[in-house]
Amino acid sequence: MPIEDGKRAAYRVLVERVLNAAGQASAQERARAFGNADMPSPVHELIDKVATRPTQITDADFAAARASGFSEDQLFELVICAAVGQSERQYEAGLAALAEATVGGGAG
Repeated sequence: MPIEDGKRAAYRVLVERVLNAAGQASAQERARAFGNADMPSPVHELIDKVATRPTQITDADFAAARASGFSEDQLFELVICAAVGQSERQYEAGLAALAEATVGGGAG
C-alpha cells in the first residue's frame, strides 16, 4: 500500500471513530459538529470558533455551552469533531488546489 493510501486509510479510521464510537454526544450531534452545521446556539458559536477562529475561544464560550445543557464530556467530543471536520475540509481543499495546479499546468 502506498504511503498516501495508508495515511488516508488511517485518517478514515480516525473519522469513523470520532463520529461513530460510543460517547456522550449523539452521533447526529457529532456529525453536525464535524460539518460545522445546525448546532443549537450557543453550542454553535463554540463549534464555529473551533472550526474557523480557534484563537478567539474563551472560557465564556464553554460556560455558555454548558449552561445550554451540554455536559463537559459532550462538549469535549463536539470540539474534537469540529476540529477534525475542519482539518478534513482544509486537507481536501489543499488536495483539490494541488490537483488543479498539476492538471492545469500550474499557475506559476
